[in-house]
Amino acid sequence: MRFVLIHGGFHGAWCWSRTIPELEKLGHTALAIDLPGHGLRRDERSTLADRRGAILEVLEPGDVLVGHSGGGYDISLAADAAPETVGHLVYLAAGLPLEGRPVLAATGGASEAADDGGARVTRLMGNEAMTRFTRPNARGRMECVDKDLAGDFFYHDCDPATVDWAFAQLTPAPTEFLPETVSIPRFWAAQPPRSYIRCLEDCAKPLAMSHEVVRRLGVEPLAIAGSHSPFLSRPAELAELLVAATATRPTGPLLPV
Repeated sequence: MRFVLIHGGFHGAWCWSRTIPELEKLGHTALAIDLPGHGLRRDERSTLADRRGAILEVLEPGDVLVGHSGGGYDISLAADAAPETVGHLVYLAAGLPLEGRPVLAATGGASEAADDGGARVTRLMGNEAMTRFTRPNARGRMECVDKDLAGDFFYHDCDPATVDWAFAQLTPAPTEFLPETVSIPRFWAAQPPRSYIRCLEDCAKPLAMSHEVVRRLGVEPLAIAGSHSPFLSRPAELAELLVAATATRPTGPLLPV
């Protein structure tokens, strides 16, 4: 199998660097990409269409799409655009869009009217802990400004050297796509094979939000010990679980809301 690995907010393809070799040891291939506005593409525009297009550019028939955290919204967009191409979807501590509503509604974030008539994002998600270490920069993107608080939020089970390295890679999270309305009717109709993995000591993804995503995905959740970032703290265990996830099947319907 080939796994296409999609990062979440602030992160980039770099965060999968420990997991890819573990998938290869198991006899699979894997590709991680930077979404527009992240990683090496940090200066690019990042609309829903931009993010979807980046995944479609690399997607091949039968690929397993893995979305971590905010990457869950992105793999859902890609699966709507090419439902016949995706072999399986794995939501790793990830979000799921609400049909006909902006991503910001699904994350529990908030926005206010901007001077240009648009919307300015003031909070990325409902977890208030994130507001203690993020600030909007001059471009309106959310920047991580405190390593210790960010480390506790994302990487509390990683060693100090890993936390230092990961924090140095973080880029300001783009916000321009968050107020855009999401409509993915082909995704809901296709009812693709899908799985959800919960991180048992997750400080970033509130348990209630995970339960809601699991309910709407219509799956029995899988679980891994540790923080929001098992790709760094438990890469071998995560690789095995990603492979196992592809053999699971939904137990109920996929729900748009």
